[in-house]
Amino acid sequence: MQALFLVEAKKYHVLPIDDRFFERMMGEMVGRPDLMGKRTSLTLAEGMTGMMEAAFINVKNRSKTITAEVEVPENGGNGIILCQGGRFGGWALYLKDGVPSYTYNFLGLQSVSIAGTEKLKPGKATVQFDFAYEGGGPGKGGDGVLSVDGAKVAEGKIPHTQGGIFSADETADVGIDLGTAVVEALGSEAESKFTGSIPKVTIEVK
Repeated sequence: MQALFLVEAKKYHVLPIDDRFFERMMGEMVGRPDLMGKRTSLTLAEGMTGMMEAAFINVKNRSKTITAEVEVPENGGNGIILCQGGRFGGWALYLKDGVPSYTYNFLGLQSVSIAGTEKLKPGKATVQFDFAYEGGGPGKGGDGVLSVDGAKVAEGKIPHTQGGIFSADETADVGIDLGTAVVEALGSEAESKFTGSIPKVTIEVK
C-alpha cells in the first residue's frame, strides 16, 4: 500500500511531502513569498485598518520598535493607537483614560500590560514601545520599554509571545481595534476608537 501511494503521489506531483508543521506557518522558513519581503519597517497613519497578517510586517520571534506620533485632544486621549490580532492573541499600543500602555495578549490565556502612570497632556506627543526579544527559538519572551517624548515611563517583562500566527481573520489596525478586543478593558470596534489623531506610526523589526 505504501509503495502504491508513492507511485500515485509521484504521478500526481504530490512529492516531495513536507511534514513540517510549525515551520510552515512562517513563510521565510519554507521559501514561501512574503509580501513585505526584506522590509524592516512599515509606516502607517490613522484610517489604515483591516490589514491581514500576511499584509503586515512580521513582528513574531524578533525585536520591534513602535513609534507613534499622536495628537491628544483637550479632554484627554483614549483608544487604540496600533494593534494586531484579537481576543485569542495579539498586541496593542494604546491610551487608556489618557495613560499610554502596551498589552501583549498571549493566546487569550495571559495578558501582560506595560503602562505609564501619568496621563498625556493635550497636544502632540511621541509614544514609543521597544521590545527586545530574548531569542533562543520561536515563541520566547523579552523586555519591553514604554517611552513618551524620549523619556522612559514604564518597563516590564513579557514572558511568552506567539511564535506562529495571531489569527486567521483578525487584523492590524491604526486608531481602532476591529473584530474582537486585544485589550478587554479597552473594548473593540467603536468603543476602542482613538479620540485624538494619529498622523504617523512606524513599526520597525530587528
